Amino acid sequence: MNFHGFFALFYKELLRFNKVALQTLVAPVITALLYLMVFSHVLQDRVSVYSGVGYSAFLIPGLIMMSIIQNAFANSSSSLIQSKVTGNLVFVLLSPLSPLEFFLAFMLAATVRGMLVAVAMYAVASLFVPLPMYNAGVLLLFAFLASAVLGTLGIIAGIWADKFDHVAAFQNFFIMPLSFLSGVFYSIHSLPPFWREVSHFNPFFYMIDGFRYGFLGVSDVNPALSLVIVTAAFLALAALTMLWLRTGYKLRD
Repeated sequence: MNFHGFFALFYKELLRFNKVALQTLVAPVITALLYLMVFSHVLQDRVSVYSGVGYSAFLIPGLIMMSIIQNAFANSSSSLIQSKVTGNLVFVLLSPLSPLEFFLAFMLAATVRGMLVAVAMYAVASLFVPLPMYNAGVLLLFAFLASAVLGTLGIIAGIWADKFDHVAAFQNFFIMPLSFLSGVFYSIHSLPPFWREVSHFNPFFYMIDGFRYGFLGVSDVNPALSLVIVTAAFLALAALTMLWLRTGYKLRD
């Protein structure tokens, strides 16, 4: 393990999103707060999801996880496609870094961004809505795993894409729909039977449901099942990423 090289690349990725913190950290919090203000104002007194839980308290964990999903993916995917388009990725590939070190640096940097956005969102939202915290360990575990899954998926998208439009299409037609249709704004038990079953095939649903359990102590499915599925998704995506990095797929052509 080349720890010096790994930390250099990891630090470079941290500096990259920190240089534009207004866009990468502040803007997602403002966007999530706008969702909170609009939906909580309209539905707070009209929707009851769990007994004894207000709609705003139900909504905030979903908004935090949606922000994690979108920002962790954006971090690794945008970094790779920018490096490919500008041509400076060759300098990273020529460095004495193994595929594992390359993968960990990009994935962990995306995880840090996702977690920072989550902390900022929680700190600001708690000023408006008192949030319970049923199990902090579960919260941290699902936040980390979700960030890792989307950071890894961002690496895959960045490797696959040849231009910015490809990454934008991946985010608009895959990441965005799955995140919005994963129970952020509703419980899947309120859906018709067909769509309720379809939701069980959405891995983002398990991220949000497990994360919400850490706050509220209630969930739509068993949190242990959510943990198994999210972990399995990470391992599968990590295996694919490592395969592509080892073979140089669309990187060393």
